[in-house]
Amino acid sequence: MHVLGVDACGKQGWVGIRLKDGAYAGSLVDLRLERLIERAAEVDAVAVDMALGLVEKGWRAADRAARALLGARRSSVFPVAPRLVWQEQDYGAAAGRCQELTGNRLSQQAWALKPKLLEARACWLADERIHEVHPEVSFSALAGGVPPAYAKKTWRGQNQRRALLAEAGLVLPDELGEADRVPVDDVLDAAAAAWSAHRIALGAAKRLPEAPERDADGRVVEIRY
Repeated sequence: MHVLGVDACGKQGWVGIRLKDGAYAGSLVDLRLERLIERAAEVDAVAVDMALGLVEKGWRAADRAARALLGARRSSVFPVAPRLVWQEQDYGAAAGRCQELTGNRLSQQAWALKPKLLEARACWLADERIHEVHPEVSFSALAGGVPPAYAKKTWRGQNQRRALLAEAGLVLPDELGEADRVPVDDVLDAAAAAWSAHRIALGAAKRLPEAPERDADGRVVEIRY
């Protein structure tokens, strides 16, 4: 069974970690998500660390559930604005539309994700193998439901996350190939996404929220782990 976990990595585009039967099987880096997935060839599931499903009004139940689950790490989950907000052309208009639809303005940090969010969403709409994940939720599950004690950009946090992956059979080698030039936290997030993708392919993954929320076209809006 082959799966792919993907994380956005700034100007480098996207980093992917491939697994075969739950074990590390290589890395990919590409400017375009669609091309990265194509290069991964035949995979049974693709897990992407990016918001994919969008609601029409209010905040997503998936994000509220993830924040509640993560406790002290809740700030790693940003509330995803409704679909119409991402159709605006500039931040001012988007912030105003978000205020109208949710009661709160959109943050500059969230708006900066627009290009990657829309790119990932387009892939999701076209490929049923793609699922939304959140690495900190996955790492919490890897630790038996206990959120990581240290932030992912810290030395202890990165070592803790790499150890959790290794305990689950996903051993990241010192030399990754294409992903050698990618920041460590992005590699770890892609690996956590890959672990969740493997669980999805096995039919063993859980979901947030437990009771499904659907978008205007009936698609499930959720985070898998």
